[in-house]
Amino acid sequence: MCPITGQPDFATMRIAYVPNLTCVELKSLKLYLWKFRNEGHFYEDVTNLILDDLVVVMDPRRIQVTGEFSVRGGIHSVVRASHQKPASLGQ
Repeated sequence: MCPITGQPDFATMRIAYVPNLTCVELKSLKLYLWKFRNEGHFYEDVTNLILDDLVVVMDPRRIQVTGEFSVRGGIHSVVRASHQKPASLGQ
């Protein structure tokens, strides 16, 4: 939802990652993403929250979260956030 107006927002979230020692189960990921349905967040905020939470839980070698948000005010928005372990730590 828009944190200002409370209007519903719709997005396609794409998560691409190279796992390290753990990965995420799809049903768990789905339930996690559902928690954002009734919360108000700006596009950049929700994309970075998802990235930060997944980095903490999975400690991936590399991850990118892309949010493709529906038109609001005539503007289609795509927000990307990424994280990569330093080469010496990712081995």
